Amino acid sequence: MKEYALPIRFGIATSGCLIAYFLVLSLFNLHTNQFFSLFNGVITAFGIYEAIKYYKLKDEKAFDYGKGFMAGMVTGSVATIIFTLFFALYATELSAGFLQQLSSSFFKDYENFEGIVFVTVAIMGFSTTVVLTLSFMQLFKTSNNLRKKST
Repeated sequence: MKEYALPIRFGIATSGCLIAYFLVLSLFNLHTNQFFSLFNGVITAFGIYEAIKYYKLKDEKAFDYGKGFMAGMVTGSVATIIFTLFFALYATELSAGFLQQLSSSFFKDYENFEGIVFVTVAIMGFSTTVVLTLSFMQLFKTSNNLRKKST
């Protein structure tokens, strides 16, 4: 369980940043604009990158692709789960008109689409996590193509 402590902390911090960004957007009534959700990927990317980087710095000798991949996936998954739960709480309890605003721009043909929205938020978070983790591990993995110089 100790090996998951650092990625879980980074996941909590990343979700805090995602929630703060969403709340700032809601102050300006921009939280229903899809364009601004692209920055969620930047926030998630920074959290995953830093988690893998610090995980590697913590124990560089024992670091391998699997451990780095685990750190990125745990960080992104924790951030996604917490943000999805916050989003569901916000949409159902804190802002009663939010889903109606969202439905006017997205789901014109659906009457009961809350489940679709929450599943979509979760899927977007998990797919972003997988893609970013795979991408960042290309930077952090050790290459097997290193050759010894012959003298």
